[in-house]
Amino acid sequence: MITLESRRSKLQETNAKIVSAKNKYLQSQQEFLNTQIELNAKRAEYLEKISKVRSDLNDAIAGLANAQADLAKLKNEYTNMKIRNEQYVCRAPQDGLVVKALKAGIGETIKEQEAVVTIMPSDPEVAVELYVKPMDVPLLSIGRKVRLEFDGWPAIQFSGWPSVAVGTFGGEIAVIDAVDSKAGKYRVLVKPDPQDEPWPKQLRQGSGVFGWAMLDDVPVWYEIWRQLNGFPPSLKEAPDDTTVDKDRDKKK
Repeated sequence: MITLESRRSKLQETNAKIVSAKNKYLQSQQEFLNTQIELNAKRAEYLEKISKVRSDLNDAIAGLANAQADLAKLKNEYTNMKIRNEQYVCRAPQDGLVVKALKAGIGETIKEQEAVVTIMPSDPEVAVELYVKPMDVPLLSIGRKVRLEFDGWPAIQFSGWPSVAVGTFGGEIAVIDAVDSKAGKYRVLVKPDPQDEPWPKQLRQGSGVFGWAMLDDVPVWYEIWRQLNGFPPSLKEAPDDTTVDKDRDKKK
């Protein structure tokens, strides 16, 4: 009897442990379900937040694209206005002075590539333009010395005696045209002689000038004989065309 009661008591204790274990299992399942519900809720919450952030990001990207489009439009308008404003001003490729207006008045219409004004460089390289008869052209060569008499500067020139000239200025031939250009005469450009007195600073474009080309030095008796007989000056030898062409190329 004692053994039976002891067995029944152990059976009840074992049943109680089983019931307690089942209860713990059921409680654990319930906690697991509660945890899954909370996890799903958190997922839904964070998915909502992520979607909102993505929506805000897309809105920001769209706003940036609109701002860039507006900026490009404003830049295009600014460039167009700048070009239009620059068309009101005519700019010369170099510094100079306006010496003649070819279009005078307000509201005149000009065509494309039509000249508006004549401009002279502010610091030009001065030169004298002389016209020589065809019979005297063979006596000239690049680099030959020239005496010049400018209008407004009184001068005394003795033919055949350049050393006693008063009021004249020195120059040297820089260019001799290959064809005639004015009334059958040939144009000769004369630049200042660096070894002589500088030309007056008051000279202006278009000033009158008279020049004498200095030929070779000859004895006094030869010059007197030539003048008395009315013979023209002559060259001892023909000028070297190759040397003249080289000097002309250097000048260019």
